[in-house]
Amino acid sequence: MKKLINYIAIFMLCIIFAQCKKSYLDVSSPSNVDDKFVTSTPSQTFEVLSWCYANYRQNCIMGTYRWNDPIGSDAEMYPEANSSNNLNAILRPDLIPIDAQAGGFNNLYTTIAYAAKVASLIAAKPAYQADIKAGTTSDWTQLYGEAMTMRAMCYFDLIKHFGDVPYGYENSYVVNYSLNSRFDIYDTLISSLKAVEPFMYVLGQGGLTAERLSRTYCDALIGELALFSGGYQTIRTDISGLYGNVKFITKGTQANNCVYAQRTDSLNYFKIADQYLQLAITNEGSCHLITSDNRSYANNPYQLVFQYMNNLQVSPEYLFEVGNLQGGPSGQTTNSEYPYAFGRPSAGGSSNAYPTKTFDCLRIIPTFYYGDYENGDKRRDASVAVTGSTGKGNETMLSFVPGNKTTGGIAINKWDDNRMNPPYTAAQRNSGIDWPILRMSDVMLMLAEVKSKLGESADAISLVNQIRERAFGNATHDISGLTGPALTAAVYEERKLELIGEGTRRWDMIRSGNFSTDAIAVQQDMQAMVNDLHAKGYHSFANGNVISNYIYTKMVNLTNPLTYDADTTNPALYPGWRGQYNYSTIAGSGIVATAAHNVAIEGLFSYIDPNGPVAASLISQGYVKTKWGIDIVNNFTSYQYNILSGITSATDAPRYYWPIPSATLISSNGKVTNGYGLPNQ
Repeated sequence: MKKLINYIAIFMLCIIFAQCKKSYLDVSSPSNVDDKFVTSTPSQTFEVLSWCYANYRQNCIMGTYRWNDPIGSDAEMYPEANSSNNLNAILRPDLIPIDAQAGGFNNLYTTIAYAAKVASLIAAKPAYQADIKAGTTSDWTQLYGEAMTMRAMCYFDLIKHFGDVPYGYENSYVVNYSLNSRFDIYDTLISSLKAVEPFMYVLGQGGLTAERLSRTYCDALIGELALFSGGYQTIRTDISGLYGNVKFITKGTQANNCVYAQRTDSLNYFKIADQYLQLAITNEGSCHLITSDNRSYANNPYQLVFQYMNNLQVSPEYLFEVGNLQGGPSGQTTNSEYPYAFGRPSAGGSSNAYPTKTFDCLRIIPTFYYGDYENGDKRRDASVAVTGSTGKGNETMLSFVPGNKTTGGIAINKWDDNRMNPPYTAAQRNSGIDWPILRMSDVMLMLAEVKSKLGESADAISLVNQIRERAFGNATHDISGLTGPALTAAVYEERKLELIGEGTRRWDMIRSGNFSTDAIAVQQDMQAMVNDLHAKGYHSFANGNVISNYIYTKMVNLTNPLTYDADTTNPALYPGWRGQYNYSTIAGSGIVATAAHNVAIEGLFSYIDPNGPVAASLISQGYVKTKWGIDIVNNFTSYQYNILSGITSATDAPRYYWPIPSATLISSNGKVTNGYGLPNQ
């Protein structure tokens, strides 16, 4: 079982911070005596710093970016009809109440304040100062870098999700504060991390796993900060002088006091990103791209990346993942929200179900699933689920009828309670599966993106092909001969295939400068598909796949109901990586149905004429005609709403920010306001 970061007890928090304030800017500092007591040794200091990890997991991460990022792209969507939960995801943040994300916003700043205080305490220690002077990496220099990296990571989240924000006020009393330019914040964060990264441990050193921040992750974060600073983003036009001397090129039209823009000196930032993303690979330590699979029953190294997490182990491919604890003993409860919100769906109950309920707010847009994957890509079945769980130990087809659990459309397949050994069946949201933040293939493809923009085509292609060779198991699908914008577009497409469901595609679309163009394209693709389904009963994609109004399904028995690599000759094993854990082996599992556990599927990728002989033969064998694409046709207005409906023209500036909460606006005495057409009261 992995070693987890534990909460600090509440009484310890009271020692660290003598009093609590309502504003995130008014976190008070502890007394000197208490400072010395709680940070007298590296282990005690880490106990203090561990609160930052816990608060990030419990109160920051799902409140902001991990809720909407994975459901607002040209490949990912929200499943329910007429819901306000995805207003930001569909690019309508102007309809969001001003305090909708006050919790996440305030807790990010609180985490920043704690991390900054820990860093300041360490910086004053003679042992730390001596190590820095000697150029020595030690537990003290690691902890200082860890605190500064946590601080930078939280500010990065704030910029991405709220735009320009107040900066640098932590642990000080201020009467008036104002917005700071995101570009100035990026520069300051990059500079601060450059100073600490040489004195941090790489992954595997000093007992570090990917559940703690390391030099490996710090290097990658510098690269990300530079990449985002140099990329396209929507900026404000209503505050004169906000961005100082930074000059921009713009796309589309200016509206809602904002415009889609990229700084003109972006190449300087891409060069920084190039240097530090490469350093993250050089300083990978115990982290690496998983390229082989030694499991006797499977050969899919891509799926193995996520199986580590399902096994409650730290995945060797991750630079950082947010740690969770299964079950949650008293005082240490962790909320395993990620696999609940984004895992393979289950209609089980909230407790004592097989498996328990998985809501899954992340669904895959069908044109992506059917149209983007090439034949032989091992990532498809490991990434996308067409079946879910009944909660009684049986597999069931997912439905394109809007909804949640086993309705709402096809889903992400990377986190699945069925793939735990054994699954945690006592209660939902308590599985203990970690939350992914950054893995090596992401770093490699960000580096490929940067190199394509810097004109280093050969290096970019080499990086992409390393990822593709894992995906296909050989080099027959390598790309070649691409340069310039065509190569950059190929990198973005590879990122979409590799990282689907991991909260990156939305930001890739924004950074590329093509968000609105891509949004209109997927809307048009969906319309063309629905037109064909309505007129012909099927729609054909360029890769040869076909989606039909109806498929044919039958419940069958398999010796092992949990399936692995696909077998195209067996309809219960194709697509692969589905089925069910054998819940009959779990004590007290009387709720498990005794019927056949697996779904055999015919016609998922080819058209079967409902009035033809093939359909008649299947029905005679016990198959049932099952609604599939027809449910998209009959509910298309919901799909039109959920797929980036806030974009109505390729010239629109994407508005993807949350409103800064009202308390912050009020306390600033008018110096902080919401832009982009977002509410100010």
